[in-house]
This record gives sequence, structure tokens and C-alpha cells, in this order.
Amino acid sequence: MFNFESGDINMMLSLLNMKLRDEFSDLDKLIGYYSLNKEIILKRMEKEGYFYNEEVNQFRKI
Repeated sequence: MFNFESGDINMMLSLLNMKLRDEFSDLDKLIGYYSLNKEIILKRMEKEGYFYNEEVNQFRKI
């Protein structure tokens, strides 16, 4: 699987949004399924200007 602590941010964005679109109805289900650290993911995404939008179930740039 992808290294969410140090992997390329563009690949991370693409992977997360694809999984959210195709397999998971919300971020918590994706996090739980893969046993990921939600805090690390949110911090890395926010650092690059991306935030999770629950309404559309995607990370988007603000």
C-alpha cells in the first residue's frame, strides 16, 4: 500500500479520492479498513491546501 507519511502528495490525493469515490462512503470507513492514521493524513493534506469535504466525499483544494 501507499506510504501516507512520505509518499508523493499528488499520488496521495489521487488514491484517496479514487477510493472515496469507488469504495468508501466516507473517510472514516477508508481509514478503518486500511488501519490508517487519520491525523497524519489530514495534516499532510491540509499542509498542501487540501481539505476533506464530507458533502462530496472528496479532498478538495481550498
